[in-house]
Amino acid sequence: MGLRHKLTGTAADFAFRKTVDITPGFLREHGIKGLILDVDNTLTTHDHPAPAEGILDWIKDMKRSGIRLMIVSNNSEERVRPFAELLKLPFVSKGAKPLRKGYARALKRMRLRAEETAAVGDQLFTDIWGANFTGIRSIYVSPIEPEGKKERFIRFKRVLEKPFLPDNFIE
Repeated sequence: MGLRHKLTGTAADFAFRKTVDITPGFLREHGIKGLILDVDNTLTTHDHPAPAEGILDWIKDMKRSGIRLMIVSNNSEERVRPFAELLKLPFVSKGAKPLRKGYARALKRMRLRAEETAAVGDQLFTDIWGANFTGIRSIYVSPIEPEGKKERFIRFKRVLEKPFLPDNFIE
């Protein structure tokens, strides 16, 4: 981890190209019993009601392997609830990432300790920061697709994140 990551808290513990590349075996090997999942550009594209390709099978595989899953999103309940119900996952909406609030609620509901949990997300300054601030291991995944014009703030954050993005993806 370089100095810029130490100063900014942006270092992810692990990095994968896609969410579906994370395996139960990898999680077991690292003592991870539960995953806190972001929604937009991690499990689906922005504001899309259906999961990205392979996500439903990935979730079934995780559940079958005993991995506890929970969504934590900064989005409203109106956005998150139907998506979470489709995936049959519990959720925390308005999670206030990168603050600890949403992560702490998820840990309590999952009945897991921070060291047994990892957060998966595509944004360094929300998902990864929040996990790091909470003492949860962080798993960065590349965004599913570039943000559209209406997500100007996220596009701006992507520019700021660029120097801190991981380059050591687990294949």
